[in-house]
Amino acid sequence: QVRLVESGGGLVQPGGSLRLSCVASGQIFSMNTMDWYRQAPGKERELVAAFTSSRSTTYADSVKGRFTISRDNGRNTVYLQMGSLKPEDTAVYYCNLRQWTMYGASYNYWGQGTQVTVSS
Repeated sequence: QVRLVESGGGLVQPGGSLRLSCVASGQIFSMNTMDWYRQAPGKERELVAAFTSSRSTTYADSVKGRFTISRDNGRNTVYLQMGSLKPEDTAVYYCNLRQWTMYGASYNYWGQGTQVTVSS
């Protein structure tokens, strides 16, 4: 069983910063990727930041230059450093883990989400 636990959300003023963390535990395969999504009220869940197959990073256009994704493989942890936050960044932020076996089976897991509210 795999468990993802996000933390670091909260209330922040416009222009402020937050750092989200997501720790994965359980049966974690060596072939995996951990990414960040968010879902604002009344909107669909969207990809915020991810690692690509070439191990570089990709970001939603709305957060480029403001957010940075990083990970600590030894701790099965992924981070999302968020800066210059805007009210439109308000959402529940979810960590996603996808992993594969050498035989091609894939598995997808979600954390419970952490609320980020940007407001004065």
